[in-house]
Amino acid sequence: MALVSHNCGLCLAHSLHDAYSLIGDLSHRGMEATGFMAVGDSIDVLKYVGPPGSKGLFDIDGLHSIFPAHKYHTFAAHVRYASMGRKDQILEDAHPHVIGGEIDNRGNHILIRNCDSAMLHNGQIDQRFLGTYEGLRTGCDTEALLHHFKMLGPEGVLRTVPGAYTLIVADKRRKDVIVLRDASGIKPGVMGIKDGKAVVASEDIAIRKSGARYKFDLLPGAAYYMAPDGSYTYEVLVEPNLRKCFFEWNYLAHLDTVLGRISVRVVRESLGEQLVEEFCPEDIDFVTYLPRSPEVAAEAFAKKRGLPFVPVFYKLDGTRSFQGSTADEREDSINHNLFLSPQIAGMDSLDYLRGKVALIIDDSIVRGNNSRRAIELIRSTGVKKVYFASYTPPIGIIGEDGEPRGCKSGVDMPLDDDFIARGRDVSEIASKLRVDGLGYLSLEGMISVYERLGISGDNLCTFCVGGAEPF
Repeated sequence: MALVSHNCGLCLAHSLHDAYSLIGDLSHRGMEATGFMAVGDSIDVLKYVGPPGSKGLFDIDGLHSIFPAHKYHTFAAHVRYASMGRKDQILEDAHPHVIGGEIDNRGNHILIRNCDSAMLHNGQIDQRFLGTYEGLRTGCDTEALLHHFKMLGPEGVLRTVPGAYTLIVADKRRKDVIVLRDASGIKPGVMGIKDGKAVVASEDIAIRKSGARYKFDLLPGAAYYMAPDGSYTYEVLVEPNLRKCFFEWNYLAHLDTVLGRISVRVVRESLGEQLVEEFCPEDIDFVTYLPRSPEVAAEAFAKKRGLPFVPVFYKLDGTRSFQGSTADEREDSINHNLFLSPQIAGMDSLDYLRGKVALIIDDSIVRGNNSRRAIELIRSTGVKKVYFASYTPPIGIIGEDGEPRGCKSGVDMPLDDDFIARGRDVSEIASKLRVDGLGYLSLEGMISVYERLGISGDNLCTFCVGGAEPF
């Protein structure tokens, strides 16, 4: 799995329990900080360092002590990885961001009572689209966006800020809570129904796992007005100009999520099959993968090529190594979470692998640290050769226009990151990874997969792999 962090996850519901459940099922989108916003007699906020759900600082009983149900009609929650803001001040920069309110910093969590307004969002805003505002407390783009929203309102934001965001905002002057999705639709957002009331989440998997019924994807360029009684109205305020993030399907989203009516599982299987057409050395004896995103792609590759599929590695849990705040934390996550499967470590399996030629399939290669760890582990089994393949084209390269690539839209791959592909050809990258052969799916091949599944290449943002800026 690539060492990459990504945007965030958000949800809205009309009970604290439902918000807690929804955000817990979005922890794969970020585990660095969690925040809750409760709207009713007042707008009150809690944020804390760490993941949501059972592994987090607060359980549901603790949350009920802070947010007694009779005071509120709407709850929103957020899980974050810091693609913007100060990574040494995670708690202060965590969502929701507020205007006004009485701040009570209690060390490992912050309470903010009686806010004038509050916002949380999934994505990243280019500062050039925002004005300059005095008195900002943080370096996070969301706080500036909240001030921008307060000045211009929903339509003004959608017209002046092209992306990248799905956001939730509450204001004490309004009874409803507003949900906006930018005109590009580059960040996901879905609507569902739970107990007759509307709920919102970044991915449909969270809605379905909570017992709600998925209804539709939020329309790009639209504002949704979530009423206290659980009903909603909406209006499309700007014409959509779609720029889908392929990385959502390739890596970020849960395997069982459906984004824009396209199954993540089907996309990854199709990418694995396409990889056979572009990189398939004749001497491969078996196919494996780097847990966990590429599993179905590797299975599809093996099936199409008629090769054994052998799960060589396992992870202790679903923690993604990108969710560490620093390089040291990410490396520690890799070394203490990725291991050889106990079946492989047994003598019979080692005898099976010894002298064989392995192909490891990954979803992407960003810095290469995770890849090197996997290669080192599999070489310890006595395999003769190791090939490595990514079903995402090289990330972070210098584009044909001479400009460095990365992500400006919410995935934590800044333009100055230590991309292994930057300034190197495939043979040089292979040498750095210490593999016998390296293959990348071509950009053309990846786009062909999406077009076969109904997404035009013209509507994909491919900036991080050499394409044009999305906005």
